Amino acid sequence: MKRLLVLLLLLASPARGAPPDISGFAYQQHPGARLPLGARFTDAAGRSVKLGDLLAGRPTILALVYFHCPNLCGVVREDLFSALANSGLAAQADYTLVALSIDPRETSADAAAAEQAEIARYPAAGAAQGWHFLTGDAAGIRAVADAVGFRDEYDAALQQFIHPAGVVFATGAGVVSGYLLGVGYTPGEVRAGVLRASAGGIARAALPILLICFHYDPTTGRYTLAILRILKIMAALFALTLGATLLLTLRGGRRA
Repeated sequence: MKRLLVLLLLLASPARGAPPDISGFAYQQHPGARLPLGARFTDAAGRSVKLGDLLAGRPTILALVYFHCPNLCGVVREDLFSALANSGLAAQADYTLVALSIDPRETSADAAAAEQAEIARYPAAGAAQGWHFLTGDAAGIRAVADAVGFRDEYDAALQQFIHPAGVVFATGAGVVSGYLLGVGYTPGEVRAGVLRASAGGIARAALPILLICFHYDPTTGRYTLAILRILKIMAALFALTLGATLLLTLRGGRRA
C-alpha cells in the first residue's frame, strides 16, 4: 500500500496537440533477467567502458535518467544519492552505481558535470570511485532498457522524455534482483536492495507505480481529461487496497 500511488509531474506549459498514450510507461519488471554486460558506453572521463567491467562482481544500482532532464530525473537522483549517503554503504566496496543517460545526444561532458555536482552535493563513501555516470548510443541504451523493462518516449513539442521513475538492483553477475519504483527512497530500502543483490536474491515484482510527465494548461487552470481519468482510477484502486489492508488487519487481530 505504501507505494501504490500515481506520481504526476505536471509541466507548467500549454498543452499542445493530442495527449500521448501514457498507459504503457510503468516499468515492466523483469526480476531474474540479465543485463547486457557486453554493452559499451562512455564514462564521464570520455573512456569507452563495458558494463560488465563496471559491475566487477559487485551488486549494482542502475538508474536510467538523463542529465538535462528538467523534472523527473533530478528527483530520482536526489532521492537515491541522499539515501546512499545515509545508508552506511560504501561505493566500490559494497556496491556499484551506474547512472545511464537515456538520451543518446548527451555526451561525456554532460555526464562529467552531473557526476561532479552530485558527488559534491552527496559525499557518500567511495562515490568518487564507485559512482559511474555514462552516456551511449541508442542501441546500447535500448539494450539495457529492454533488459529491465524501461520504456521511454521523446516528446518533441516539450523536448523532454516521458519515462517511469525508479531504480533497479542487479547482482554482481548482472541479474536483475529487484526494483524501487517511484520516488522517496529511504536509506533502509536502498540498503536492503543492495544486500539482497549481494546475496544473489531475486525479489518479487514490486507494486506498480506510474509516473507521468504531462501537460498542465495555465490558461484554463485544468488538467487534461486523460490525467483526470487516471486520477479517478488510481483513487479507486487506492481505496480498494486500503480497505483490503484494514480488513486483513482486523481479521488478524481477531485471530490473535
